[in-house]
Formats: sequence, structure tokens, C-alpha cells
Amino acid sequence: MKILIVEDEIELLIAISNYLTKENYICELAENFAKAYEKITIYEYDIILLDITLPDGNGLELLKSIKKYNLKAGIIILSARDSLDDKIIGLDEGADDYITKPFKLTELNSRVKALLRRLNYTGSNILVFNEISINTDSKTIAIHDKQLTLTKKEYDILLYLIINQNRVLTKEAIAEHLWEDNIDLTDSYDFIYTHLNNIRKKIKAAGGADYITTLYGMGYKFTDQ
Repeated sequence: MKILIVEDEIELLIAISNYLTKENYICELAENFAKAYEKITIYEYDIILLDITLPDGNGLELLKSIKKYNLKAGIIILSARDSLDDKIIGLDEGADDYITKPFKLTELNSRVKALLRRLNYTGSNILVFNEISINTDSKTIAIHDKQLTLTKKEYDILLYLIINQNRVLTKEAIAEHLWEDNIDLTDSYDFIYTHLNNIRKKIKAAGGADYITTLYGMGYKFTDQ
């Protein structure tokens, strides 16, 4: 899961990033309005943590842009403002949750997990696709109740494919989702094919079907149709 953290307090920004990275989230950072705006217009995110008081712009204006460019992103507002009016404005503008500073990182992590469940798993931490079952809390995958051993990247790719089932995903989209904007430094996406090939082999070995369809010149689709 890919998270953008928009926060102008550098110490808090780094603390949130370090904590969520240890929880196996991919974190990108933006310490001001301009940098955050640039990122949301180029890259897609699963969750955006948004400070609404930024030195070079209004976070609520940024929220409107997020809704335009990152339609699927869940948004949690981080704010020192704890008035009911501020919370209502933020939620009315499209935020999914609102947490008041100071907060414990454990609480923020719980809010992130809860939002991801609501957005992608209809409230449950168990995601099921035919014989494939994914526990997003323990980050484990089973085929016909038999544990599947995947690397972290293989797990992330399979989860991303299942969440976006029946959608065509380009190699670039998969790479950007999993390897952040640093993927721009590479000139080849061959490693995507390698990871997908390994996932296919492991699923078949466990008695599962191959749902990964290659659409030449376009990308990949996870589907049973």
C-alpha cells in the first residue's frame, strides 16, 4: 500500500514515515503544498495523510485537487485544529477521517488500517478471490487454505492486482505503485515480468488457477472472466 504524507513539521513527517514504513507501507513525503500538488498530479496513492495548515497553501484546497487527480485515495486529515467546525469542513470536502494533533502513531496506524479495510475490503481484513484468500493484517496468502510463501514484493503485487481485478494495469503503473517515484531512474521494467512469473508458478504449485492475463502492448489484468 502506498501512502503520501503531507506534513510541514519535519520531525513529525519523518516520525510518521519511519513508523509506517516499519508497518510495510510505501511512504512518500511532501513538506509543503507545492511538492504535494506535484506528486498527486503525477502518482496514485492508496492513502493520503494531509496536514491542512501548510506554509505555502491551504490544505483544504489541496484536498479538492486530491479528489480530482487521486479519486481512489483515502484521505486522513492531520490537524492541530480540533474544533467541530474544522472537522465538519474537512469531512464535507471529501476527507474520510480526521485526527487531531498531537496523536500517537499507533492510533494513526489503526486509522490507516481501518480506512484501507473500508476502501478495499468492504470492512474486512480478509480479501477473497475464488480460492485465493489474503489476510491484510498478517500479510499472508492462502490457496485452498494452504499457506503460500511469497516475497514482500510478490505479496504487494498480488494484492495490488486483486484489488484492481478486471482492470488493465500497465507495467509502469505497477512499478510506480510499488517502487515509488524513484522508478523513474530505471530504463527497464523486466523485473515486473520476473515477479509475475514467480507468482504464477507459486499459485499453480499450490493448486490455484492462473488469473493473470497478459495483454501485449498494454499490461496485465487479474481476472477470471
